[in-house]
Amino acid sequence: MQRKITCLWKEPRAVESYRTGVSLHSHTNHSKEGLYFIAEYAARHWPLRKALAAQEKKARDLSSITVDFWKGYWTPPLPPLAAFELEKNQIERTLGLESMVSITDHDNIEAPMLLRVVPQARRVPVSFEWTTPFQDATFHIGVHNLPSGRAESLTSELGAYRRCPKGRQLTELLSALHEIPEVLVVLNHPMWNLGGISPERHEAALRTLLCRAGQFIHALELNGMRRWQENQHVLQLSQACNQLVISGGDRHGCEPNAILNLTNANSFTDFVYQIRREKFSHVLVMPQYTDPYALRILQSVLDAIREYPSIGSRHWDDRVFHPNHAGAIRPLRELWDAPPFCIRYFFSLLHLLEMGPVRKAMLAFGRPQEEVRFVLGGQEVAP
Repeated sequence: MQRKITCLWKEPRAVESYRTGVSLHSHTNHSKEGLYFIAEYAARHWPLRKALAAQEKKARDLSSITVDFWKGYWTPPLPPLAAFELEKNQIERTLGLESMVSITDHDNIEAPMLLRVVPQARRVPVSFEWTTPFQDATFHIGVHNLPSGRAESLTSELGAYRRCPKGRQLTELLSALHEIPEVLVVLNHPMWNLGGISPERHEAALRTLLCRAGQFIHALELNGMRRWQENQHVLQLSQACNQLVISGGDRHGCEPNAILNLTNANSFTDFVYQIRREKFSHVLVMPQYTDPYALRILQSVLDAIREYPSIGSRHWDDRVFHPNHAGAIRPLRELWDAPPFCIRYFFSLLHLLEMGPVRKAMLAFGRPQEEVRFVLGGQEVAP
């Protein structure tokens, strides 16, 4: 087993030994992203909690709509082809390599199926990010390169477990995926406590999952949108569980994936063989990963609320969905005449970040991740 991790700004010539860059785990406007984080964050801060309660009352009084963050969702701004080309261009223009791009929207394969009718994207693998309940925790599992003829039935079967998890069925489903030689199964951002339970219970569920089904999980993800300290913990976990690590950008906005893989494979299926059979993974960390974490998150928020005149859902409230008074899911734009003043004011403040002097100040005074070092067994992991 060989785990290699290279930071491009430290080893700029590392790519010269490879033919192809691989972008794993990115999202398009076919991905439904939950809004429940708003209520959870507000619950921890009383001024926000009070303001949110006032807006919820106003919504009930004016429209008879009860705000429900658990049924509402938002979608990323980029359609499939734009998302594919963003990842492809970073690899081909910045690194000078051939590209492989695997898009993984939440619990659906609509984007890769649409891309396969476009000539320049016809080789894109059929992949998705599977929301997986386990015990009292929730995990995200990247399922890459499903066989075309069975992709819809397999996605439906995995979705049935998500909606109604039962007993030991998860291990059986992972085993069935493992039996398909060209499929790659990745445990995405394993340390992220998606279920909101205590850290101890999340870690216990994670270790139980790896103990029961680790042989059917082919790699643990180093995630481009998680802090480097968390990724360092993933690396340590990989050593303890004798697992490979692999890249995953987790892009939702317009910044291309910050962590990639390098390979000499001729096809995505050959890349899967390299991970599953040869047990070799070379992860490449891109320079944007060193930007201050808070700034990168804020930039993703800006990407989500920006207007895009050239695509169908031009305004941000065309891309946020919520039940109407009858319970039907509709875009927010249809549910109000204009966004509330507090939202418009908050978004105006966020847009200040797009001003050059403000962004330079945040880069200067923010905490950059220049010290990024992935250490395994007391030594920095590098080629």
